[in-house]
Amino acid sequence: MQEKLAELKARLLEASDLQAAAAVLSWDQATYMPPGGAASRGRQLALLSRLAHERATDPALGKLLDELRPYEERLPYDSDEASLIRVARREYERATRVPADFVAEFSAHQSASFEVWSRARPANDFAAVQPYLEQTVEYSRRLADFFPGYEHIADPLIDMYDYGMRVSTLRPLFAALRDLLVPLVEAIGRQPAIDDSVLYRHYPEASQLSFGLEVAQRYGYDLARGRQDKSAHPFTTKFAAGDVRITTRVNEHDLSEALFSTLHEAGHALYEQGVRPELEGTPLGGGTSAGVHESQSRLWENLVGRSRAFWTYFYPRLQAVFPEQLGGVSLDDFYRAINKVQPSLIRTNADEVTYNLHIIIRFELELALLEGRLAVKDLPEAWAALYRQYLGIEPPDHRDGVLQDVHWFGGMVGGVFQGYTLGNVMAAAFFEAATRAHPEILEEMAAEGRFDTLLRWLQEHIYQHGSKFTAAELLERVLGGPLTVEPYARYLSRKYGDIYDLRS
Repeated sequence: MQEKLAELKARLLEASDLQAAAAVLSWDQATYMPPGGAASRGRQLALLSRLAHERATDPALGKLLDELRPYEERLPYDSDEASLIRVARREYERATRVPADFVAEFSAHQSASFEVWSRARPANDFAAVQPYLEQTVEYSRRLADFFPGYEHIADPLIDMYDYGMRVSTLRPLFAALRDLLVPLVEAIGRQPAIDDSVLYRHYPEASQLSFGLEVAQRYGYDLARGRQDKSAHPFTTKFAAGDVRITTRVNEHDLSEALFSTLHEAGHALYEQGVRPELEGTPLGGGTSAGVHESQSRLWENLVGRSRAFWTYFYPRLQAVFPEQLGGVSLDDFYRAINKVQPSLIRTNADEVTYNLHIIIRFELELALLEGRLAVKDLPEAWAALYRQYLGIEPPDHRDGVLQDVHWFGGMVGGVFQGYTLGNVMAAAFFEAATRAHPEILEEMAAEGRFDTLLRWLQEHIYQHGSKFTAAELLERVLGGPLTVEPYARYLSRKYGDIYDLRS
């Protein structure tokens, strides 16, 4: 059986390497590629997608997995080998449902759509991307239909990113969040507004990038195995265990944009760099779900990076970088500024309290598009209506409205956005568990700017396992039960109760 297991690993490594090569081309397209390369880049990505899919769906691989089943059943469930066979079989069964021609066709369309979007957003030109988005909706429906028997057309798409999640489980979770968030937003709205104008002074790009990357390294992001570049939409990509890259977006008149997107992407990168190296090149070699992955980016961005303990140590350092802008601003005023709650148009810039309302809006629009209740041409109007309903504001243009997220224009419609909210809820639960086990974590941050105790806990309980366990299994192992909103509710109520003096 060891020979068959070695053959399985070799076959999986081939598919993984092709996917990594495609990821390099996608990263280049988002960072340095000149516009003239768009057409050929789409063709190249389509070819690599086809080749990777052919290897992932090779009947010989299916036969090998069948032959390994008795061996798997004799092993402990949580062993590396049993987990490898189990997860590889799950991915093989999913991949074989989707024809290679469709994969290549959809990949080429996604590349072309991304390129049009990258020009259309700054030009505020929804009409330019409308026909591409119409095709993306149709491709997404076709993809879902390769998995018949679903309860809702979005379920197979959600399952690709958050295995085991369904529309029927997400709707109650979102309802519970609304019950938590709406009264909190209303209570905060009755308090005097926080002055955050200090964040919108002139902050030179180079200094912003340097400070953000310094903090990411203090977190534990290893630049010997990573790098940072700029892109229109911040993201993290992994080519190998030794090459995990992040990007950010810089606004010289908004200090928070580059800083917190850097800390956010560093959280994703820490997860990928923390997977045990021996899992590389296998289906176990990356984060286990979109929600768990997002829990790490949100944990390092918000529960750490927006905490008072963090800034107790790092604020004097930031003042030293920007003495003219921040020299006369107190720690308390800065802390309140970066945690100001105010309905806003841009999801990635939203505060912790209103953020999930942005996700609920997108989730509802995706379901309507996939169900056929909403036409793409009517999407901007529907977007504006939901922003009025949930946040009491309306985008003045498409740039800061329906065009702001790359996901629908470089990916698919359905399956992605719910992971952000799942991540917020999980982040609070994981951080609460870590600080309960190690109460010294916050003091180490405040006194020494040290994060190694927290990082070790996350590596031990989450990172090292890669995709050995599903999100539900990981939550059971780490938290002792399923996901609930209670830790998130405690976190928001305590933090923003203090900031806005809601307890008096």
